[in-house]
Amino acid sequence: MEKIKSIRKLKNNHYTLTTESGRKIRISEDTLVKHRLLKGEEVSENTLEIIEKEAELDIGYQLALSFLSYQLRSEKEIKDHLKKKEISEEGISYVIIKLREMNLLDDLVFAESYVRTVMKTQDKGPQTIKQQLFKKGISEENIAKALEQYSFDDQEEVAMKVAEKALRKYKSKSHKEQINKVRQHLFTKGYSGDLINLVMSNLEVEKDEDDEWETLVREGDKLWRKHQRLDKAKKKQKMRQSLFQKGYDFDAINRFIEEKELEDDE
Repeated sequence: MEKIKSIRKLKNNHYTLTTESGRKIRISEDTLVKHRLLKGEEVSENTLEIIEKEAELDIGYQLALSFLSYQLRSEKEIKDHLKKKEISEEGISYVIIKLREMNLLDDLVFAESYVRTVMKTQDKGPQTIKQQLFKKGISEENIAKALEQYSFDDQEEVAMKVAEKALRKYKSKSHKEQINKVRQHLFTKGYSGDLINLVMSNLEVEKDEDDEWETLVREGDKLWRKHQRLDKAKKKQKMRQSLFQKGYDFDAINRFIEEKELEDDE
């Protein structure tokens, strides 16, 4: 037999039961009431084992309900949360089954809700959404079903806004680099190659020769100062390499270098 030394209340209607031998059991309020546990009461070893088992299952369930109260969760998220709370594998299995039976846990419902939320609040493409759902433990089948909500037309509309915003950001770059940067941005957002091609074909990215030259001069001047201490041949090599990588035409690059050399000779 064991005598209950103390029952200390914790957060979320949980308690710590401590016996005189130093044994500690975390129990829920329901377990406390069900077994009429009181300080000073003697409890058999068998009863304590039953209480421990019931308490863990009940606490695991209450933790899961609390976790679900904020938003829908995937099965993996629930399992990971309970593991962090030191619930046993047996306890986690019990909780998962109980949540399924009560229709509180359904990965397809979760995935569909997740996709709708992303569509409304974010600008991510289907590939990124797929990766995020996969990390949350959603199966390929459920991901595919959930993404059916995200039509190609919807993706095109969102991707076009993403592209236009990115284009404004990269306006100071060369025409070629603007296009490459916008393409890369759409790719990192999770859009397919076919959709990116469609968006880029509809995106107004006209090349203005005067703007292109002004941009080249601005970037070229910075590079010229940076490589000022190099010998003439090395400097020209560095300039051509750097400006070509930035997307400028070779003829325009040579014209800029020639003009800078003339300035230096004056």
